[in-house]
Amino acid sequence: MKKPTATQIKRLRSRQWFDNPDNPDMTALYLERTMNFGLTLEELQSGRPIIGIAQTGSDISPCNRHHIFLADRVRDGIREAGGVPFEFPVHPMQETCKRPTASLDRNLTYLSLVEIAYGYPMDGLVLTTGCDKTTPALIMGAATVDIPAIVLSGGPMLNGWHKGERTGSGTIVWKAREMLARGEIDYKGFLELVASSAPSAGHCNTMGTASTMNSLAEALGMSLPGCAAIPAPHRDRQQMAYETGRRIVDMVWEDLKPSKILTKAAFENAIVVNSAIGGSTNAPIHLNAIAAHIGVELTCDDWERVGYDIPLLVNMQPAGEYLGEEYYRAGGVPAVVAELASKGKISGDAITVNGQSLLANCRTKFSDDRKVIKSYDAPMKAQAGFLNFKGNLFDSAIMKTSVITDEFRKRYLSNPKDLMAFEGRAIVFDGPEDYHKRIDDPALEIDEHCLLFMRGVGPIGYPGAAEVVNMRAPSYLLKKGVTALPCIGDGRQSGTSGSPSILNASPEAASGGNLALLKTGDRVRIDLGKRSANILISAAELDKRRAELQAAGGYKYPDHQTPWQEIQRGMVDELSNGMVLKPAVKYQRIAETKGVPRDNH
Repeated sequence: MKKPTATQIKRLRSRQWFDNPDNPDMTALYLERTMNFGLTLEELQSGRPIIGIAQTGSDISPCNRHHIFLADRVRDGIREAGGVPFEFPVHPMQETCKRPTASLDRNLTYLSLVEIAYGYPMDGLVLTTGCDKTTPALIMGAATVDIPAIVLSGGPMLNGWHKGERTGSGTIVWKAREMLARGEIDYKGFLELVASSAPSAGHCNTMGTASTMNSLAEALGMSLPGCAAIPAPHRDRQQMAYETGRRIVDMVWEDLKPSKILTKAAFENAIVVNSAIGGSTNAPIHLNAIAAHIGVELTCDDWERVGYDIPLLVNMQPAGEYLGEEYYRAGGVPAVVAELASKGKISGDAITVNGQSLLANCRTKFSDDRKVIKSYDAPMKAQAGFLNFKGNLFDSAIMKTSVITDEFRKRYLSNPKDLMAFEGRAIVFDGPEDYHKRIDDPALEIDEHCLLFMRGVGPIGYPGAAEVVNMRAPSYLLKKGVTALPCIGDGRQSGTSGSPSILNASPEAASGGNLALLKTGDRVRIDLGKRSANILISAAELDKRRAELQAAGGYKYPDHQTPWQEIQRGMVDELSNGMVLKPAVKYQRIAETKGVPRDNH
């Protein structure tokens, strides 16, 4: 630990609150109430940086609850390095319990962190992340304020097991509901099977959105090397918490802010890593949002351009076999980056929170477990990135190619007269309630050549964009061995799902997208080679339908249930643009550009 210079100490934001001789009245007011729990004047005026610990752990957020205890080690590290820790609560988000969807709260949590980090005497931030939306929300907030910040992931649960087989959180749900539909298990068996996948503290142990986003936080350079994959109960997780606390203090002295880390090169590194790990289709939403708040242009076209030709290296559910424990033992993100770096796929221009580049941190960290992390020359799949579809159905929609199964490829993509393309009859559902009510209705005459559409489930329509597009086939098809039909929608899909759906369609039906004009029985063509998705009807027919819909008052969606639902619906952007709040993205680097807020008395 280097002794800070007088110039570095003078630069601390917290001195504007706690040591401002030009304004003794306010300095006294800020000090006296901050001291009432036992903090000393010496601590607050000694030139030690104030480090905020953004606490996402709570009883409402069980996947992050162990951060309550990890924060003790973060505090130890901060104190050891000469800082003063200030722990504060973050608006909670829990993926599996929040109705109508946790993604409704991502932007609310973001706003909350911006107000806390900017309006209170923070010199640096430790961002405690884990469950899906907590990771992007906190990085988005840190990016907007732009004071030194570091991510501490909570880590995945231990492996789930049932009757000698690994059960991955989330992923087992989709398998279990097919088994229930086929009559292979009953209600009690369904609950027991799914519950087996969550045996300990931590976030999803599959490569769902949680493992994806924490891996990408590391790939972006926002966490220390090796942080993302450590299982929640391991001693290494406590040690990482301590080192994270120590490091943030030095980052304050170095003035190492998110704007210096979150460059275009960093985002492109993260895209490459996402393909190699078989990352979630939610990743483009969240990274595009982070990029928007830091002022880097990033689109879904970039995800295909940079990431599509990257091979799948991580053998982890839902795209593979293993779970979080094996991913960690095999080397985690550093081992994946080493493989990518060996082929020149990682930029050396992007620095990380430890002051070194991602390339320098990881280039020698090759895995010695080739069952879990494959070599670049012997991957699970040669192309594992996302395709970005466009056409008269939408302007942008993402397909995750790493989960295209042999069954799906044989049925839909192997026609020698029309390779990598398929056509079928559309079956349209307006929300998940409509789908659950009618999916097994014989009157729909759904066969293996139909395409299932889910609309009205985007940022406005749901509201918040729900994970409901991964639809199972009708029970009578499941019993015949047809396990997956093409699924397309303007909502999201759980990152734990192995269905090769076309998701995040933008614009959504509720904001005027052409999915609102689609009718059951329409023929639809999907062409992976051309990246196109089109209703096979004339432009004149589309115009006619649009006029009829507008005359009827537009696409109908549920009424607002809370003030926040109405507020967000009035300003939220499309999924392809990160589902950001449109007025928020102009507020960038506000600790510098907006100065210190006005005094409160």
